[in-house]
Amino acid sequence: MKNIFLYILLISFTVVSCGSDEESLQRIDQVLNIYMKDTNQQDLLNSKKAGSYTGYSVNDVFGSKDISPVTVSLRMRTDSVFYMEYIGGAKRRKLDSTGPANPGSGNAYVSKMAITFTKTVNNTVERTVDQLEIHYRKSPTLFQVSEVLYNGKSEFSKEADAPTSINNVTITK
Repeated sequence: MKNIFLYILLISFTVVSCGSDEESLQRIDQVLNIYMKDTNQQDLLNSKKAGSYTGYSVNDVFGSKDISPVTVSLRMRTDSVFYMEYIGGAKRRKLDSTGPANPGSGNAYVSKMAITFTKTVNNTVERTVDQLEIHYRKSPTLFQVSEVLYNGKSEFSKEADAPTSINNVTITK
């Protein structure tokens, strides 16, 4: 009898907690596709092309350790253009949200990552460390990328009322 009461209580709790209200849904928009090109529009992520990077690694600047890797996958479009796909994984820190980019009761967050690119020049491996900074806005109905900075330069921005989508960022080096 006691088990039946607990079972009914558990079912009742599950039904109540699973109830949905469309107003409680939050749009999530945080995927970044990052393209890297040189000034001649050469794909710098295609390791088979001379002068392109042969590898990269990504480290979370706000990570709990000095080395806190972040997974950023290398993908290729059907037209053979490569890009880095960032879905998430770097820690976010809350920022002051009173500026014009985050009006109202929303909150602003930032993630910072160090990207180390490698390439071989004259039989010598060269490393370049760049910084990717992603700003997010959050409200009860929205969590989205608001701006992307690369080495301190704004490379992408999005208005709060923009539709949810994959955010394409092209960096020219």
